[in-house]
Amino acid sequence: MPREFVGGEQAASRSTTRTPAGLDLRGSVVRICKFWGLELDDAQIDLVVKHSSFKSMKENKMSNWSKISTDIMDLTKGSFMRKGISGDWKNHFTVAQSEYFDKVYQEKMKDINIKFFWEQSS
Repeated sequence: MPREFVGGEQAASRSTTRTPAGLDLRGSVVRICKFWGLELDDAQIDLVVKHSSFKSMKENKMSNWSKISTDIMDLTKGSFMRKGISGDWKNHFTVAQSEYFDKVYQEKMKDINIKFFWEQSS
């Protein structure tokens, strides 16, 4: 995915909604619409942004997996959507697990020519 798709300009007249990773959610929605050739007015874009927020998805039974069969996911052991903090999973790994994950990740991703936003330097 080109960097322009993830980053880019924000319309000066609109407020900026930031995700935990610091991305411009509204601007991303606008760029996705442009990519797909969709024309949405400001109210429609605002609605997409509202329903795309972590808080909204965590509360929505259609996106938080709370309606899924307990045969598939046992929600008594935790929720599908926890904090909405990118990379928080690392706080739950032991040093050995983290090192193993990094090794496997590097091996599996070595031929992928994409820079993910979490790999970008600030």
